[in-house]
Amino acid sequence: MTQTFKVINVKCGGCASTLKEKLFEKFGEVEVNLEKEPREITLTIKEDEIASLGEALKKLGYPFVTEKMGFVDSTSAKAKSFVSCAIGKMNT
Repeated sequence: MTQTFKVINVKCGGCASTLKEKLFEKFGEVEVNLEKEPREITLTIKEDEIASLGEALKKLGYPFVTEKMGFVDSTSAKAKSFVSCAIGKMNT
């Protein structure tokens, strides 16, 4: 089923490129909407894969908006997102 999720720390096309590339193998095509705030990703996903998607997003530094994180986890996610963004910019 096609679903849309709100994610944080997505700032630009580099971030979108990283999300599309890194999530493709496990989840297929991912659309990233850079026009909305918070940013949204849309993909076809089964209900039992959503937790796995959440973990993959968190590892890249782009967790769900609903993810409960403390200061350390939040800061870590932001740092990871900067690295993921830079990699995405280099790969485009």
